[in-house]
Amino acid sequence: MSVLELDDVHRDHGGGAALVRALRGLSLTVLPGEFVAVMGPSGSGKSTLLNLAGGLVTPTRGRVVVSGTDLTGLGATARAALRRRSIGYVFQELNLIPSLTAAENVMLPRELDGVRTRTARADAMSALSEVGLVGEAGRFPEEMSGGQRQRVAIARALVGERRLILADEPAGALDSNGGEEIMRVLRARCDAGTACLMVTHESRHAAWADRVVFLRDGLAVDSTEPAPGPEILLEKR
Repeated sequence: MSVLELDDVHRDHGGGAALVRALRGLSLTVLPGEFVAVMGPSGSGKSTLLNLAGGLVTPTRGRVVVSGTDLTGLGATARAALRRRSIGYVFQELNLIPSLTAAENVMLPRELDGVRTRTARADAMSALSEVGLVGEAGRFPEEMSGGQRQRVAIARALVGERRLILADEPAGALDSNGGEEIMRVLRARCDAGTACLMVTHESRHAAWADRVVFLRDGLAVDSTEPAPGPEILLEKR
């Protein structure tokens, strides 16, 4: 069974003279363990695609199905509950809570879903360790660099048993080495069975994916398997 399925999805913004057709009949399937990168020019519908896949918005027409559940048939509360349990989301804006420490930001989705504090903290520390930030667990976002805040946001997306990770430019605030480390983390999660849908402008990051989907004007115009980059070849040796 696919983890994510978009079936003839349309998404319109606004109306009348201000109508914007962000997606126009997009169909896409992501399987367990598959790492899919999405590329395309600004305004092609990449962020709208992630927002639909995460249940943050609903399609104007078409179906969005996550782990067998049709999101278009759920209310906002049920979509939020499914998102906390099954979907990790890395936002471009990061959306960290300033009054919470790094560990508390990562713990929050687990606690909101009823996980005991001790378990939630252990899960958070494990996720922070994955992104190389366990030593910063007690620091607040304003005390951290942009790259460190980006890693906290990624740890929050990874925490717990996520079947689907949605990432909007997950290495955008990181230097080259940091970006490659995060790609390794996402690749390892996919190799362990998690599905990942990542928006990126960087071909070197897309090279870590199993498949690259190209969007233009709200449509998928091409889909291809990227040639292995030097980092991936090294990993396979």
